[in-house]
Amino acid sequence: MKKTFYKISSFLMALLVMLSTVSFTIESHYCGDILVDASFFGTVETCGMDSLQAKSTKDTLERKHCCNNEQITINGQNELSVSFNNLTNDQQIFVASFVYAYINLFEGLENKASSFSEYPPPLIVKNIYKLDETYLI
Repeated sequence: MKKTFYKISSFLMALLVMLSTVSFTIESHYCGDILVDASFFGTVETCGMDSLQAKSTKDTLERKHCCNNEQITINGQNELSVSFNNLTNDQQIFVASFVYAYINLFEGLENKASSFSEYPPPLIVKNIYKLDETYLI
């Protein structure tokens, strides 16, 4: 169960790092107030009104363009390394206490000394099992 949790959590963290560094652009084409096309990876298709307006050069001053292109750009993170050189005193104290507390969480239990280690067993004068000829099988 633990291994599965570790695999899932490591995959999610790798996915988070990858998605935070990816940047993409969303392009959309509006004709008036109506969304004609939207695209994540390519260029958008126009409704054809731009070519008609480009041909009629006489009316360009009189008419406003009804078509509108919008681009939304989402920039990813460029640097993944964080500098710890500029920590304030409070931040240094917090990091030191956190590391100390975290390391002490996983300390092993002390080896308990047995109570009979100071008392040696009695000396064997005779091997009783040999005298009685009883052996454990």
